Amino acid sequence: MHYQVAEDHGFTAIADFQILDEDGSMTLPVEGGSVLTENYVGAAFGNYDSYLVLSHFKGHAMAGFGGAIKNISIGLGSSEGKCWIHSGGTSMTSPWGGDQTAFTESMAEAGKSVSDYLGNGERIVYVNVLNNISIDCDCDGNPAEPDIHDIGILASTDPVAIDQASIDLCFAAEGSEALQQRVERQMGLHTLEHAEEIGLGSRTYELVSIDD
Repeated sequence: MHYQVAEDHGFTAIADFQILDEDGSMTLPVEGGSVLTENYVGAAFGNYDSYLVLSHFKGHAMAGFGGAIKNISIGLGSSEGKCWIHSGGTSMTSPWGGDQTAFTESMAEAGKSVSDYLGNGERIVYVNVLNNISIDCDCDGNPAEPDIHDIGILASTDPVAIDQASIDLCFAAEGSEALQQRVERQMGLHTLEHAEEIGLGSRTYELVSIDD
């Protein structure tokens, strides 16, 4: 059924497609975390020696926002791993009922385990698309209409920097009030704070335009 959904949405027409956790999970160690000691990604994660992470940047009902870090944590997590992160490392069967601080920190720590596995970030690149930005995630079947429209596309080898730059650009855009409120309410910026604290990346960045 999942492969049919991928075909229905056109993914199989442009690239080979694999569901990473169709054969279960593999475990990645979390180094330097305060919540997690291990992370669970799809069993096929290790079949690939490098990753290009393409994220549609937007709001999110639970995380506040979703970008590069959410994509390498929740996005790459197996079904068990998704529950593990959402619950702050307390359940591998249910994503509900976890502490919000533990959830945001778990995303950062799971993301670091992925980056560490890929040569301490040497074999992973991030692209965030800032377009049609709603306060809701693309996984929401009935999302709010986008308040922010075409800002542009960012690329980086640092998932913290690209998400911080995405936040800054979105917050400065017209119509960002609802997104700002959601990010604040869900403690979304704490994910970036903790990610920087544990060494996943830096919130300091320089924007370099390639338009010229």
